[in-house]
Amino acid sequence: MTLLQLLTASMPVLSVFLLLVVLRLPASRAMPLSLLASGGLAWLVWEVPLRQMIGSVLEGWVIASAIVIIIFGAIVLLNTLKAGEAMNRIRAGFFAISPDRRVQMIIIAWLFGSFLEGVSGFGTPAAICAPLLVALGFPAMAAVSLALIADSAAVSFGAVGTPVLVGMAQGLPGVHAAELRNIAVTTISIDIFVASFLPLIMSALLTRFFGANQSWREGLALWPFALFAGLAFTLPAWLVAYYLGPEFPSVLGALIGLGVVVSTTRRGFLQPTLPWRFAQDREPLAGDEQPPEAAQAPAPGMPLWQAWLPYGLAALLLILSRLNALPFKAWLQDFTLQWKALAGTDINASLTPFYLPGSLFALVALITIALHRLPARAALEAWRSSALSLLPAVIALATSVPMVRIFLNSGVNTSGLAAMPSELAQMAAGAIAGFWPLVAPFVGALGSFIAGSGTFSNMMFAGLQQEAALSADLSPRVILALQMIGANAGNMICVMNVVAAAAVVKLNGQEGQIIRFTLGPMLYYCVGAGLVGMLLVQIV
Repeated sequence: MTLLQLLTASMPVLSVFLLLVVLRLPASRAMPLSLLASGGLAWLVWEVPLRQMIGSVLEGWVIASAIVIIIFGAIVLLNTLKAGEAMNRIRAGFFAISPDRRVQMIIIAWLFGSFLEGVSGFGTPAAICAPLLVALGFPAMAAVSLALIADSAAVSFGAVGTPVLVGMAQGLPGVHAAELRNIAVTTISIDIFVASFLPLIMSALLTRFFGANQSWREGLALWPFALFAGLAFTLPAWLVAYYLGPEFPSVLGALIGLGVVVSTTRRGFLQPTLPWRFAQDREPLAGDEQPPEAAQAPAPGMPLWQAWLPYGLAALLLILSRLNALPFKAWLQDFTLQWKALAGTDINASLTPFYLPGSLFALVALITIALHRLPARAALEAWRSSALSLLPAVIALATSVPMVRIFLNSGVNTSGLAAMPSELAQMAAGAIAGFWPLVAPFVGALGSFIAGSGTFSNMMFAGLQQEAALSADLSPRVILALQMIGANAGNMICVMNVVAAAAVVKLNGQEGQIIRFTLGPMLYYCVGAGLVGMLLVQIV
């Protein structure tokens, strides 16, 4: 590649970083500018035909509409719960488990979020956990940033193993099921040594940037519980991957971890002597172990199980609709909108609206109106306000997703070049082959950062990663595991995930600030996995 071609291929990443992170423009302004810059260079330098670019934009709009449906479903479910007394009851229930904000965050974002990722994927964990944390009194910026960081390790086996069973399988045509299982076990083996520390990092970020004392030490002081919670997910997930395969490590690992951590927390195991709270939390009364919000509030009339019932119902519907052994998945996917040969190209797009998590969330919101006996006026207001809040996210997604599709579909050109992401990865593979275990996670992260999907990142780069491993005489299994972990890490900073999560907690325009919080943990995850990978390739 020439220097200008390198600049063109890098523009989707460079423009997002410059406009969102450095200049701090809102995504609704930054992403249209990124689309213009990336699209213009793709046409002029990469020589992508105009018809191919139009087809990519149309495809991007179809994909963006699916994300909007997910955002709307998450928002309307939250607003419906807020319209009654459910959220207050849920909030009191979490304080009964532990008044410590660090502990609450780990249970909700890390464990409950990992379960949602394992069941559904599609950005569901951040869309549900971030507003739940806000409802508990967490600052919106803390809630969305920490939910995005937490939604990482579980991505390897998200949506019932889709990144392995679809992403890896399609990225490595002809690969055997046994090899896919070996890659999955290697991935979670590395995660035991790397991802298990993410809850501790999240705790430190919470106290440093959102606590009254702005102290790293207050977050790191929770290390026994944070490490216990990290291992409570990764160790059961390893056992499930080893004995059952790649479908259920995130689902069962998170469920087991959630049960273990919640039950032990109630008994005071590894709990701090003095609970950590936000500055805005009122001081507890003398001798009172309960937070003042729970201690002074009147006893809610709604039972805790009834308040949690909508979330339980949503989780149940997600599970039932994702299992191939049941007919519900086929029924929901039967209604598919398809657009073929967009703008006369070979680009096709499809949308299965009823299968999307957002549609199931909206259904649960409707059921909740009856379950919680909400007045019609309150229910209508919840739906109206949810719809009105979507506009900034719609603008950002309607430009960011088409930019991504132009980038990914740029293999159709008259310049004789491969698609932009392939050219970038091949250039890196040729230049740094000797240190490829350190580079492999960043290639995976590039894929999910751009495409917004760990599955698509694996599909796009698995073949290249295998070739790089073989040419450098490294274990392909280890390198492909690092690809999967990198794809997990890229989800923390993926523009589409950030825009969606920000919209749910009404942080439209602050997407760059969110990425600044999640960038450090993403780098830790990639570098940490790469270092473990360097050791593994010497052994395997």
